[in-house]
Amino acid sequence: MSKAMKIAIVDDEKDMRQSISQWLALSGFDTETFASAEDALKGLGSEYPGIVVSDIKMPGMDGMQFLRKLKGVDSSLPVIMITGHGDVPMAVEAMRVGAFDFLEKPFNPDRMTELAKKATQARRLTLDNRALRRELSDGSALIKKLIGQSGPMERLKEDILDLGQADGHVLIEGETGTGKTLVAHALHAVGARANRKFVLLSCSAFDEDTLTRRIFGPAHDDEPIPAIEEARGGTLVLEDIEALSGALQARLLTAINEQGTPAETRIVAICNLQEQDKTCESVLRPDLFYRLAALRITVPPLRQRGEDILTLFTGLSDQFADEYGCDAPEVSAQEAAQLLQAPWPGNVRQLINVAERAVLQNRRGSGSIASLLMSDADDMKPAMTTEGKPLKEFVEAFERMLIDNTMRRHKGSIVSVMEELCLPRRTLNEKMAKYGLQRSDYL
Repeated sequence: MSKAMKIAIVDDEKDMRQSISQWLALSGFDTETFASAEDALKGLGSEYPGIVVSDIKMPGMDGMQFLRKLKGVDSSLPVIMITGHGDVPMAVEAMRVGAFDFLEKPFNPDRMTELAKKATQARRLTLDNRALRRELSDGSALIKKLIGQSGPMERLKEDILDLGQADGHVLIEGETGTGKTLVAHALHAVGARANRKFVLLSCSAFDEDTLTRRIFGPAHDDEPIPAIEEARGGTLVLEDIEALSGALQARLLTAINEQGTPAETRIVAICNLQEQDKTCESVLRPDLFYRLAALRITVPPLRQRGEDILTLFTGLSDQFADEYGCDAPEVSAQEAAQLLQAPWPGNVRQLINVAERAVLQNRRGSGSIASLLMSDADDMKPAMTTEGKPLKEFVEAFERMLIDNTMRRHKGSIVSVMEELCLPRRTLNEKMAKYGLQRSDYL
């Protein structure tokens, strides 16, 4: 469940501070109070996880001065101003300076709650967008989002680090839902262009005329800068490259050739075709394909990632359980085997859906993971291949997941884990070493 946003209440009148704080607390907000603007400024930084409610008329630094100071600290911080009766001109001035909104005394408490909800939603969106931008510019953070220690995933991470340092164009292939766009972000973030522009455009999202303008221009008045211009010096990612018509393929090839070597703008093409009778190579003109595929990454399907399936399912279940305020489902040995054996035609995207539905089922106290997998099997096309796995792999994967879950639940307490799993210390130590589990990761 998302952490409650804070509300800083600034008013020199103690009774007013307390009444506003009590009302907002009853509405589910986390409040803190300050008797002066000077005191509040000491605790309100650019990443303050909430909003501000402030009186305008205060001794010392008044509300208008306070508002201007806050806008200097963080121009996006929502500030709700409280004005006295008849102070409409002052309220108008506050809105001009950048106040989120204002309340006139005596105000309706329900109106206060309504404004607080709108302001905190806006603040949460601002902070989430900032965090996302930081994450997408941090190569190491992006690599960590590629969860898993299976052989295919370790090779993928190595490829990203290697090709990220190169300067040629890249073709990313893989089935739908494997995380190809995340790989493109990571490639940009770990390379020399990390501080340059990153532009993402889906070739299947527009008709041909619109797509031509979006990539090459000229743009209409209400359209953004053409992607080829916007990404100059950085990275241009073209999703669904297979959707390009023959004419647009020819124009893209010309643009690539005109750039010379090294390329001014790096093109990362994402292709969703990976079937025996229809591949990226078969739908792109050969000269364009070989220019784009100078460097090539294939993102592995989930069914080839072995134990990563259980690691991902457990992590996703915990996230959804936290979001919905309930317990994550316990996974039996049989269910673990079913998760490992499932063909996963929708890959990680499908696994996310199954994990969320498993948590909701568990909250209701009904259903099973098997029923969810059977439901998906009816709705989705079968996978292109199925990889048989020996019983030993199922047993080891389940054993690792069981120890991992128990260690996390007991926050690294070896004694508690030994008691719950009925394992002697030496056996537990050996199994943790075998599966690469470190006690320090759970403390």
